[in-house]
Amino acid sequence: MAPKKLNEGYIHIYTGDGKGKTTAALGLAFRAIGHRFRVFMIQFMKGCIDYGELETAKDLASYITIVQMGRDTFVNKENPDPVDIEWAQKGIALANEVMEENQVDILILDEINVAVDYGLVSLDQAIELMEMKPKDMELIMTGRYAHPELVKRAHLVTEMVEIKHYYSLLGVDAREGIER
Repeated sequence: MAPKKLNEGYIHIYTGDGKGKTTAALGLAFRAIGHRFRVFMIQFMKGCIDYGELETAKDLASYITIVQMGRDTFVNKENPDPVDIEWAQKGIALANEVMEENQVDILILDEINVAVDYGLVSLDQAIELMEMKPKDMELIMTGRYAHPELVKRAHLVTEMVEIKHYYSLLGVDAREGIER
């Protein structure tokens, strides 16, 4: 089936301390692929972790690309490693390139809100991406700590609120196929 093109694209933010931000973005991507739209996802602050979506993306490679821009370790918010900043800046450069080429319908910037909060990406860089978004491209920005300026500029903002989580209750780590 030939790919389609969106007529109008909007900016979404999925934020909050609850589980489901990346999952919501991937759900939207999966729905869009069913209608033959093309999706590009840049995962900030994630790398070398066996996330299930990476395997699924291989099967749907003509419709979705996922690129990880980070390491497989936690970033120190108070003193980020220069390598983490470098990865995030490569992610910003790639997002700019994807927007300029305008060959995809949906661009997902996974965990960009955290990257801004941690100082790996400047607020100005995130705002610039929102402003340069092509008219016919949907932009999804995920992650905790969405900056109020980003929230103000978005067309749709959803906050995931944690009521209860088995990690807090039982100490259950991220599980294959559920959280990763």
